[in-house]
Amino acid sequence: MPKLPSGTVTFLFTDIEGSTELLQRLGDTRYARVLADHYELLRDVFGRHGGQQISTQGDGLLVVFSRAGDGVSAAVAGQRAVLAHSWPEGMSLRVRMGLHTGEPLIMAGDYVGLDVHRAARICAAGHGNQILVSMTTGGLVEGSLPPDIGLRNLGLHVLRDLRQPEKIFQAVHPDLPGEFPTLRSLDVFPNNLPRQLTSFIGREREIAEVKRLMSSTCMLMLTGSGGAGKTRLALQIAADLIETYADGVWLVELAGLSKPELVPNTVASVLNLREMPGRPLQTTLLDHIGRRELLLVLDNCEHLVGACAELATILLRSCPRLRILATSREPLGISGETVWRVPSLALPKASQAPTAEELMQCEATRLFIERATAVQPGFNLNPQNAGVVAAVCRRLDGIPLAIELAAARLRALSVEQIGDRLDERFRLLVGGGRTALPRQQTLRGALDWSYDLLPSQERVLLRRLSVFAGGWTLEAAEAACAGEGLETREILDLLTQLVFKSLVLMDAQEGRVRYRLLETVRQYGRDRLDESGETAAALKRHLDWCLQLAERAEPELIGANQTVWLDRLEVEHDNLRAALEWSGVDESCGDAGLRLAGALWWFWHVHGYFSEGLVWLESMLSRSRDASASARAKALAGAGFLAHRHGDYDGSSRLCTESLALYRELGEVTSMGRPLHILGAIAEVQGDYARARSLFMESLVMGRQAGDKRRMAIALNAVGEVARCQDDYEAARASYEESLALSRHVGDKRHAAIVLANLGHVALHQGDYNAAAMLFKEALTQAQQLAYRLGIAEYLAGLGGVAAATGRYRRAARLLGAVDALLSLLSAVLEPPDRLEYVQSLAAARAGLNDDAAFESAWAEGQAMEVSRAVDYALETDAPNHFTEEDPRTN
Repeated sequence: MPKLPSGTVTFLFTDIEGSTELLQRLGDTRYARVLADHYELLRDVFGRHGGQQISTQGDGLLVVFSRAGDGVSAAVAGQRAVLAHSWPEGMSLRVRMGLHTGEPLIMAGDYVGLDVHRAARICAAGHGNQILVSMTTGGLVEGSLPPDIGLRNLGLHVLRDLRQPEKIFQAVHPDLPGEFPTLRSLDVFPNNLPRQLTSFIGREREIAEVKRLMSSTCMLMLTGSGGAGKTRLALQIAADLIETYADGVWLVELAGLSKPELVPNTVASVLNLREMPGRPLQTTLLDHIGRRELLLVLDNCEHLVGACAELATILLRSCPRLRILATSREPLGISGETVWRVPSLALPKASQAPTAEELMQCEATRLFIERATAVQPGFNLNPQNAGVVAAVCRRLDGIPLAIELAAARLRALSVEQIGDRLDERFRLLVGGGRTALPRQQTLRGALDWSYDLLPSQERVLLRRLSVFAGGWTLEAAEAACAGEGLETREILDLLTQLVFKSLVLMDAQEGRVRYRLLETVRQYGRDRLDESGETAAALKRHLDWCLQLAERAEPELIGANQTVWLDRLEVEHDNLRAALEWSGVDESCGDAGLRLAGALWWFWHVHGYFSEGLVWLESMLSRSRDASASARAKALAGAGFLAHRHGDYDGSSRLCTESLALYRELGEVTSMGRPLHILGAIAEVQGDYARARSLFMESLVMGRQAGDKRRMAIALNAVGEVARCQDDYEAARASYEESLALSRHVGDKRHAAIVLANLGHVALHQGDYNAAAMLFKEALTQAQQLAYRLGIAEYLAGLGGVAAATGRYRRAARLLGAVDALLSLLSAVLEPPDRLEYVQSLAAARAGLNDDAAFESAWAEGQAMEVSRAVDYALETDAPNHFTEEDPRTN
């Protein structure tokens, strides 16, 4: 895109009047053709006058000009071209245009500021074939326009962005219509909507959805948490619908009322009605509204729910053309009410480093940027602060009030300092407008308002729910929140009320329901929990629930249901981390923390959390010296296994030796297999194959004596590994096949995948590439289902070896590059025989391409692949019997 003109520029907005009706008349295909012809026609005209298209907006264009006079001339030329064009079926296309001049900021390849919004609203106030010009633009072109173009003063008008009045002119020309109906500005229609001093950002999808609902319901309730922007959205929708209601749009502000009986009086006051002696006020309201076509906006009903529900019911029953749009933390619960939750603003993705251009297209960050430039005109979005801006908006959950308050802090802090201080957000996020209600001046005030309206039992539950991290199920809430004044049987009803009142969010996926708090609400609840003195007891109950879950899951992680339980622990991982953190703070919980870590280490291994799991285990071991010997032995073995996967063989040996000694003292023979296995694996790494085989055989014997088929399968696979390291592939195959049969018998899919891959390595070494590919693919598919990330890396490496061995060097380089990236992410190393084959395949790919640049390019492509894409790439080709049919240098 060419560089945008800066400094003083003029924006020209266009829009097709009656586009919806036209679409219905012409149908999709013919309307699309007309729309495309209209775009082409106007782009050509505007381009010849020096205009640069910025974007398409609905059925129109946004174009920028460096000179105001060029913009006005282009608009006149564009209207003349539209009128002169032969449109199909004798139809006429009615395009309205609006121009405004300002000095917007340019940020990330886009314009920022109020001037673009003002140009759009000026256009929206006009009629088809009409050109409207702002006072600023009119002043700049006065006396310099061509003699056939003039400006007609249309007076002051309040525009639909609810801002200060704008003096508007109409561009006139002999070839253009001169007379039009009154402008579609707010002051033409009866209303009492307030003027807003800031622009309205985003919400296009929400506005469209709410308007659709408004067309089919007599009452629409906008609900949402404090600061979600319910009022601002309601006002914007009311302004957009103002033409729909011949008898007006009337805002009834209820936040300042404290007495329910005053609700009818407030509505009457807004409608300029007086109470008549001896006549009920409700009767006066009914008589006045009657069959009038009218929209009432009832704002902030939550503290007057009963009174609002009663009045709304009476009015809607007797006034057939009345519509009510209301805002509240909770619905009124009346017949005919449609409830729509106002979501937080759209947030940038957390998984990527955002570009400035991406942030300008995201609602939450765009709001921050526009408010930031309002308080600090020198604020500039750049590669250095873009990530911080995105992080701030994510940590504030996309709550508009919180984002606006954070941006206001740029008067005294940098955006980096704001990000650093968000742990103290309730002290930081103050300073809303002095004329706003107290609860709109601070984030704490907004949440205090909601909290203070709750009955005492709901307050208790909200406080206790703050101990959950990453959400919870109903069963978890019942386990962790009941007691000390709350009965288990009460939790469901209380939780339902908190959902109803927009303080708890409910997510339903695949038949399972989870609940969560926005992080801002969670922090607020935690502060209240601390104030109540209940924190230690609540965290202890949460820890107990996490320990129950982990110990229940532990035996399932190696059985037929391992996928289900691995997924469940992944979903609850944030809760498990929080419980471990607490157990390390409270000395009385040390034993529970060690048991929890000891139950989770296999989950950490399978899902690739090697470093994290090792840190937790070592931390719990150091803090829990008085824990039971059995719990310590298990945790030591788990830490030793993760240290081995991490490549710390000395540390792994120390941990496993201590674990083995404890198990021997306890006489827990069946538990000795794990540390024996890891010590054997370390001996294998060190090239001491005799010792490795001896330890593996000892583990195998123990497994047979105990009748533990899973332990036998693991030991047999390890014996096969020793044979493979010594190039005895027939002995390796025999051990692997016996191991695979046992793994499948006990339903251990993860270990079955390991053995399948090992059989693949044997086939690869023996030159049976079709069999090797099929075995690696089967293993890779199972690893993907289990989210077994180390296995994914190992089996991608195997398929890379097949590609290199069959002359598909570019493909091999890509796959091996993806392996390198995944191993780096996991901070993991391959087992000795796999590592040797990996290095050999890498060398073969480089030599086969015989071009370092080509190899590095393919390697980089593989490193840049996301894991899921790498798996898809590995599975999509390499069909059996097709290896020789493909060009080795292009695949």
